[in-house]
Amino acid sequence: MNTPIWNLLQGYRREGMSRFHMPGHKGGPGLLGCEPWDITEIMGADALYEASGIIAQSEANAARLFGSGATFYSTEGSSQCIRAMLYLALANRAEGTPPVVVAARNVHKAFVYAAALLDFEPVWLWPEEGTASLCACPVAPEGLDRTLAALGAPPAAVYITSPDYLGNLADIAALAEVCHRRGTLLLVDNAHGAYLRFLERSLHPLDLGADLCCDSAHKTLPVLTGGAYLHLSRTLPASFRENAKAALALFGSTSPSYLTMASLDLCNQALAGGEPERIRTAAGKLSELKQECSNQGWTLSGNEPLKLTVDAAASGWTGSRLAGLLRVGSVEAEYADQDYVVLMASGATTEEDFRIAANALSCGQPKPGTPRPALPLAKGERVCSIREAVFSPHETVPAEKSPGRVCGSPTVSCPPAIPIAVAGERIGPEAAKLFAHYGVEQVEVLRKAQGAGASIRKT
Repeated sequence: MNTPIWNLLQGYRREGMSRFHMPGHKGGPGLLGCEPWDITEIMGADALYEASGIIAQSEANAARLFGSGATFYSTEGSSQCIRAMLYLALANRAEGTPPVVVAARNVHKAFVYAAALLDFEPVWLWPEEGTASLCACPVAPEGLDRTLAALGAPPAAVYITSPDYLGNLADIAALAEVCHRRGTLLLVDNAHGAYLRFLERSLHPLDLGADLCCDSAHKTLPVLTGGAYLHLSRTLPASFRENAKAALALFGSTSPSYLTMASLDLCNQALAGGEPERIRTAAGKLSELKQECSNQGWTLSGNEPLKLTVDAAASGWTGSRLAGLLRVGSVEAEYADQDYVVLMASGATTEEDFRIAANALSCGQPKPGTPRPALPLAKGERVCSIREAVFSPHETVPAEKSPGRVCGSPTVSCPPAIPIAVAGERIGPEAAKLFAHYGVEQVEVLRKAQGAGASIRKT
């Protein structure tokens, strides 16, 4: 497969031009060694948000590889794509459709910031039987159907995260069927699942019925940090494709990284070559590692092919302690909290890497954990809109003093970047328990003058 962006960068470097343009390093050595390929929108280099040349060609290559109606690049991760696809769903909603998005509660905080910027109202989907983690929010098709039936009109979209941070894959096909029968779109935050298209049987959301989705290419494919895709299904009206670049430009820098775009371009070549086989091999090796862990007595969670999630609490450990054990064994986990440890593999994970991980886990002694109840659901009452809360004056208070105050902005680290309390909600005792459980020490709340006396809205 051709690589038009990389070819341009290679050719420009060979020409030895005097660079009277950005960036300031002028392509010279001395920093990282990548400077010769770091350029701006010079003649022939195209422009990401008005692409008609080499970038458009490269994006068309990606669309063919993913089987999408259209695929567009982001150099600012899935966060930019999340905002863009929500904008597209809202801008293209049927006349009379309210600016409402039904969303599983384990959203990335980029979704909350999108709600502030686009001023839409979320209707939350909560776990029907509780959950053991803030990161998980299983959505049953029957529950989604009941939620949509109870609304006065179809929402602009339904939004879910799959895979979630713990490696749980949703039943996309069943959820898509419910959405389409109820006259709405299914949007999927597939940030962790770009590789799903290239398994023996594709598990990618687009192939299972999603209408729009975002993939963080850099999380599981050979792409530099920040490289991501916005995918549109083949069934969407032309207006979505026509407005996609404007949607991305609305939330993106006017100086997108050509280094990141070049890595997306070169990834097309890899995906057209040996990368799918490397992904399938890694999935097989991880499956073997999962079996080995189970045989040793570790309790595992999730069903994602390239993610190993150890339920440390159910194995008699804490997640942070187990992550420390792995670190001693030369393994750095993707994520650890009080209860879980997550290891992420990719096509670049070597057989030696899998062996080292197996050895590190074998140094632990799993034992039955203490039964723990489901975590409380922090269903705070809506006091004002997310937009009103985010753009009002805030103050920071200790988490233990936050109950009764109105959340001003999501206070959560990344990973996992999943809010406990959402902007505009009054913080209740359940949220306070979750703050303590996840080690959140400070919370942004509205100043008392803004938080008091506001009208309560149902969430």
